[in-house]
Amino acid sequence: MNIIYVLIPLSVILMVIAIYFFFWAVKNDQFDDLDTPALDILDEDEAPRQSQKEKEKQTTEAQRSQRKIQ
Repeated sequence: MNIIYVLIPLSVILMVIAIYFFFWAVKNDQFDDLDTPALDILDEDEAPRQSQKEKEKQTTEAQRSQRKIQ
């Protein structure tokens, strides 16, 4: 029964701390943009890095296509 005298004030103190941090978060705009982080996962990643040979191959193909156009 004596533990009740400790647990009730402790729970009230923890609730006051939780409410304080909630209002602090609202005041500091922590809840402004809830949609963008969820949509970030849908963005495409960077293109995979190409090896030097692949880059040279693409440049030679581009040069050939430019020669054909001219």
